[in-house]
Amino acid sequence: MNKQKIAKYFGWKLVRFVVLMIAVAIFSFVLLDLSPIDPVNAYLKGAAVTEAQRAILQQYFGTNVPLPEKIFHWLMDLLQGNLGTSLIYRRPVMDVIIDKFMASLALMTISWILSGIIGFALGVVAGKNKGSWIDKAVKVYCYAIQSAPSFWVGMLISMVFSVYLGWFPIGFGVPIGVRSTDATFIEWATRLVLPTLTLSLVGLAPIAMYTRNELVQVLSSDYVLFAKSRGEKGWALIKDHGLRNIMLPAITLQFLSFSELFGGAVMVEQVFSYPGIGQTAVAAGLQNDVPLFLGIVVISAIFVFVGNLLADISYYFIDPRIKENEFND
Repeated sequence: MNKQKIAKYFGWKLVRFVVLMIAVAIFSFVLLDLSPIDPVNAYLKGAAVTEAQRAILQQYFGTNVPLPEKIFHWLMDLLQGNLGTSLIYRRPVMDVIIDKFMASLALMTISWILSGIIGFALGVVAGKNKGSWIDKAVKVYCYAIQSAPSFWVGMLISMVFSVYLGWFPIGFGVPIGVRSTDATFIEWATRLVLPTLTLSLVGLAPIAMYTRNELVQVLSSDYVLFAKSRGEKGWALIKDHGLRNIMLPAITLQFLSFSELFGGAVMVEQVFSYPGIGQTAVAAGLQNDVPLFLGIVVISAIFVFVGNLLADISYYFIDPRIKENEFND
């Protein structure tokens, strides 16, 4: 494959990434600046100060300068990797995000893998057995779970497995009174089961329904009907003529679900008091921690972009025709 074409392809991806990040940073900053949130008031938390002291704080947070100048300074700091200092944690925003995101990464990665594998398998089984009780059961589950908010599913799972059955702890990342560095793997893993289960059950519904519908269309196509006329049937027919055609759109949808995965993690982490980036985002919004909130917005945009990029890259390992077409454009 021509290295120049590969460099051109990823060069355009880099340009799109830079434009996206600039747009997200500016748009998010403007929205927060126009909102009633005030970093100075959030920092003071109702404490009485003199006008001189307030002016010093306004200068420190940069709230006493015109909006274009605020945006310029914000972008310059962002280019240097400086996202400011969190008002809640009194630490650099980047340090807080790294700590919290690592906890969420385990939750989201396991949930994403499970939802993709199980959802794809359910979709294939339902599509192969169109009209059967298996197909109807899968469709009922998918419609029901897609209609239910993720926090409600999490609360239901917590009630069943934690309160009634007592199989798992109710919440938190580690036992109360135990430092995260002192917690054993079992203590950490048992508290990850229910949030992961919730996020997986919610995430597999779209991929299952999409896969099922794609397979139904493929099985009704002319070339599959011709294959059936030659005596091909059962799982051999699905494997030879169905999986390759439905796998690509399924993977696309799965990688594009990164944004929904992040949004679902916010709700799930709140329900189970899981100390991840989702719970931190909610705390930053409720406690007016503008630097931390903006930092999480930027990181989430990077997270979604990486998901889309991985989807594009995965095409080349599944369908070589897309590889050639993409690099020749």
